[in-house]
Amino acid sequence: MAQLRRPPGGWDARMMLLSQFVDRTGTGVWAAASVLYFTFVQGMDARQLGLLLGVAAVAGIAGSPLAGWAAERLTVRGLLTACYLLRLGTMGLLLVVDDYVLLLLLMALTCLGERAAKTLEMLFATRVAGERRGAYQALFRSVANAGCALGAGIAAIGLAVGTTNAYRALILANALSFVLAAVLVRRTEEPAGHGLVVAESGERGAAEPADGTAVGPWRDRGYLLFVLLDIPLNLDDSVLNVGLPLWLVHHTGAPHALVPAFLVLNTVLVVVLQLRVSDWAEGPGGAVRAVGWYGVTLLTCCLLMAVSTGGGAWAASAALLLAAVLVTLAELMRSVSSWELAVSLAPPRARASYLGVAGMSQSVQKSAGPLLLTGVVMAAGPAGWIGLGAAVTALGMVQRRAAVRRLTALARPVSEPRQVVGPEVSPAGG
Repeated sequence: MAQLRRPPGGWDARMMLLSQFVDRTGTGVWAAASVLYFTFVQGMDARQLGLLLGVAAVAGIAGSPLAGWAAERLTVRGLLTACYLLRLGTMGLLLVVDDYVLLLLLMALTCLGERAAKTLEMLFATRVAGERRGAYQALFRSVANAGCALGAGIAAIGLAVGTTNAYRALILANALSFVLAAVLVRRTEEPAGHGLVVAESGERGAAEPADGTAVGPWRDRGYLLFVLLDIPLNLDDSVLNVGLPLWLVHHTGAPHALVPAFLVLNTVLVVVLQLRVSDWAEGPGGAVRAVGWYGVTLLTCCLLMAVSTGGGAWAASAALLLAAVLVTLAELMRSVSSWELAVSLAPPRARASYLGVAGMSQSVQKSAGPLLLTGVVMAAGPAGWIGLGAAVTALGMVQRRAAVRRLTALARPVSEPRQVVGPEVSPAGG
């Protein structure tokens, strides 16, 4: 609570954190009610619903790079407000639209605006919190999880009523959260320079030539390697939300009532431990260390998933609950390492566009992760989990070494090139 009263970035950070709490509360309401709304109110079958969610997730991939590109030309605060208003409009239209094609479009725009907003929130925090961005990120995740939990509780009331009007009230509650969040964002002040982060004198990124211009994220192979490796290093999200519940239901004797406990445990641990983990993994060096431990932690989680099929209900329940704890610890480390390295590995003069590209890793994982787990990992049985854990651990080591090399290059002092005016001539003219 003391950190929340005096967050890195002062007043602007407090307003942004409050805005994000309001936004995530509305997101929690919609996340808990959306599938049931499309099923019972809009009358969609499983195939239609799967296509709707898949199209929305794919559209969201474009949100991050678009936000990064725009943030170098317009104010981050104005763009974030526009994202809230876009989602306000799509939620409002959802109440009056029942055509399936239009619903596809609305959900695609909603997801695009959501992913763009997350990139802009990250960029804003990087600019106002400065070197203490890790502490801000920890506060943000604690606040966001608390908001999602509150939103899920509000949604439970509407779902218990179960009428069409109750579902519509939940949609309106989500829409209202966007209005309040936009008002709070407008009360902040943005540092000068719009979305462009200008390097200090003499500072340049590893991919930035001596003249101060950046090659751009799409031509920077070293940074693209980081983003590519970061996709499988975000799989903890799919393991928690897809892998654990489906594995429990179809492959173990654990009671189905245990499934909600996974999310409750995750929420509580994130709120309680995120600040401590962020302090442990602070700065680029700490982020590199966290990448290595992420793979080991997720591998141990996957081993517990694999052995959970070999015992009775009590043994399976204990193994899966411990796996939920470990995947949450992996999530805590990944949230620190992904954020910090995305910022630290980017050239300071083009940080906005670079962070936009980095934000794609989470979006791609959300689209491909569930398919990987259901179509490959779980189809292979316990061996699939062992293979997944081993692969993620190995990729984590690759990313760790690549990050160390790039950080070392970034830390090298810029040497002034020697300027040769003409051929050297001896005093004697020879």
